[in-house]
Amino acid sequence: MPDNNLKILILSRNKTLYSTERLIETIEARGHEALVLDHLKCDIVIEQDNPCIYFHGEKVENVDAVIPRIGASVTFYGASVVRQFEMMNVFAAVESQALVRSRDKLRSLQILARANVGLPKTVFTNYSKEVKKIIESVGGAPLIVKLLEGTQGYGVVLAPTRKAAESIIDAFHSMKARIIVQEFIEEAKGADIRAFIVDNKVVGAMKRQGKEGEFRSNLHQGGSGEIIKLSKNEREVALRASKAMGLSIAGVDLLQSKRGPLVLEVNSSPGLEGIEKSTGKNIAAEIIDYVEKKVISLRQRKRRKKINTNA
Repeated sequence: MPDNNLKILILSRNKTLYSTERLIETIEARGHEALVLDHLKCDIVIEQDNPCIYFHGEKVENVDAVIPRIGASVTFYGASVVRQFEMMNVFAAVESQALVRSRDKLRSLQILARANVGLPKTVFTNYSKEVKKIIESVGGAPLIVKLLEGTQGYGVVLAPTRKAAESIIDAFHSMKARIIVQEFIEEAKGADIRAFIVDNKVVGAMKRQGKEGEFRSNLHQGGSGEIIKLSKNEREVALRASKAMGLSIAGVDLLQSKRGPLVLEVNSSPGLEGIEKSTGKNIAAEIIDYVEKKVISLRQRKRRKKINTNA
């Protein structure tokens, strides 16, 4: 294979998904080889000085880069597969540790707060009976209650009154469901911003508006998206958030508030469909540009190291 032609592997459970299809198209249009593997069907073989991966009994070899598209429900095994590729000296567009870090909502918020990133007031407790104090800590009702394991807007409830908040929190606690209680940013008016970041640059941004009567702006919940130009402050906050999480590819979700942009979440496997259709930008090309740059740079570094060793 010519020096600049790459074998790029996409870890995805479904090759017909929009994001996976767009990455395949872009990889092949560049003259590279695209390979899609379901990470849940990969077997990890751990051996001293010989880490390897098998897929349907075949050893996976000669891979230059891996692009993880790991769903939240399979983070543990998906991250283990990515980690194995890292042990095999394969470049990962999203590092395994950053993937794991981003999926732990509580840990993510702690990391972002330490990095001086603006956040909605948030409370997490171990099934505390001090429900009234929890509600007061986020500024009272209305407030948001989120399941720690929820994704795409599922497991997110708006409590419009103090009484409703107490009932919802008590109900989740009785089911031993781990939750966070979060300040409701009324001035956001059911909208948020998704900033898509690749290689420490904002390559696209859209404003997502929840459908009428819906406080969740997720496109999966029927929201709509449109292109938006970020303010300097919004751009800086989004970049600081992705950097704090150690993510070179990320979707940073922001709320516009009276006290400036507040980060809701940093997504390590952001979808391409909404951002590409809302902005008209080729985000898949930005991702492959980044992968090409990193892999070719690594090849050149190895070559120089080999020359110096043999000199």
